[in-house]
Amino acid sequence: QAQLVESGGGLVQPGGSLRLSCAASGFALNYDAIGWFRQAPGKEREGVSCISPYGGTKKYADSVKGRFTISRDNAKNTVYLQIDSLKPEDTAVYYCAASAFCGTYMLSADYSPWGQGTQVTVSS
Repeated sequence: QAQLVESGGGLVQPGGSLRLSCAASGFALNYDAIGWFRQAPGKEREGVSCISPYGGTKKYADSVKGRFTISRDNAKNTVYLQIDSLKPEDTAVYYCAASAFCGTYMLSADYSPWGQGTQVTVSS
């Protein structure tokens, strides 16, 4: 069964950093684009970053450019999201998901499977 599992979330102070991981099991993700999404309480899920199958293309939402860095290690079947200079508004559940392509608008409907999410809370 194809699965994605996120890890690395936690409670961090503003200005801090976290590295989220998205590990695949049951399939090799080297042929897939992997997107990171987040959903804050009371808000819609939004795409924050995506990386193409071999890492040649990386996309970032305007709200995270310069602070988030996406990368992948296909040998480890894992994609990472380095989050720096965290802000309270980054508080959300972060999900990773697979797709054949990142897509211009990172539509959730184009992505499957999804992980269960990892909570990131930014608070002093």
